[in-house]
Amino acid sequence: MTRRGAEAGQAAPVYVTAVAGLLFLAFAYFAVGMASAGRNDAQGAADAAALAAAQDARDGIREDLLDLFDPDAWEDLLDGDRPGGTSGPCGEASEFARKNRAETVSCEPVSFPAGFTVEVRNARPIGESLIPGTENRYAEAAATAVIEPRCGVREAEREPEDPPGEPGDGEDEEREGSEEAEKEHELFCEGIDDPIEIDPDRLADLLPDPEDLFSVRLADR
Repeated sequence: MTRRGAEAGQAAPVYVTAVAGLLFLAFAYFAVGMASAGRNDAQGAADAAALAAAQDARDGIREDLLDLFDPDAWEDLLDGDRPGGTSGPCGEASEFARKNRAETVSCEPVSFPAGFTVEVRNARPIGESLIPGTENRYAEAAATAVIEPRCGVREAEREPEDPPGEPGDGEDEEREGSEEAEKEHELFCEGIDDPIEIDPDRLADLLPDPEDLFSVRLADR
């Protein structure tokens, strides 16, 4: 055997070892990439599900405002203290998770501000890789969406018309009662220049759309 042939024979195992090591690293990076992609998919599904739940609850609050005209109750509703039941919003969360190839693990209301925290899990496992157990593992993620009021309610008064002549004692009482009856309530909202006069008989026509009453956004929890 020549010297050159001996050197080639000694180098071959080194090359094989180096190639095997590179292949292992490539597969390892691929496995990490699969896990990262699964995590990103799960986070996207969680974000969509949480926003869907909060938006459904926001629409429900507007319906509550239409059903109940009570200034004190309106203040609570506009502050997001009573976002309503969870069956509808969490049902919406599950539907949006499914559209993003995930399933809802949990859906819970939160307060201050009101909203929902949704946890989801991808419908498909990460898959087989060099990392043991990944074929049976599912990427999970959670997101919180909150409902923030854009409007408030306040008492408004019209200027009563002065009755002709000098009022007597009885007229004073009648005027005070008239002024009390003149008291009304109005809604003031961000992005809407003029206050909205609240007429209980025409609430459906006067009340702004849900997106004008409340904003919905993702939040860190």
